Amino acid sequence: MGVQVKTLSKGNGTRPLKDQLVTVHCTGMVAEGLSSKDRRKFWSTKDPGQEAFTFVCGVGDVIRGWDEGVMQMSLGERAELHITSDYGYGVLGFPAWGIPPNTPLVFDIELLKITAKDDE
Repeated sequence: MGVQVKTLSKGNGTRPLKDQLVTVHCTGMVAEGLSSKDRRKFWSTKDPGQEAFTFVCGVGDVIRGWDEGVMQMSLGERAELHITSDYGYGVLGFPAWGIPPNTPLVFDIELLKITAKDDE
């Protein structure tokens, strides 16, 4: 169980560290089957009116699959994070976004920026 990172395009090699701010573009999908055709988008920072998302890496500000997955990525990298439900929204799901309980997720993430918290 956990998170699997599938690189779509490589970054520059610089990885984020715990407590650093990261900014990402992302598209979240419910994995309703094994094929990429079996995915249902529930949110994207690339949708009209949305902006890139910034969070503190490795401290639990986001789901565990994001914390662990993004820390395996490098600046400029685009990857799919395949996240089991226990590293996502678990037994509660996230009804506001239509995510049922115990549902695996796929996030298409591009790591845009890494910043030390003091440099905000």
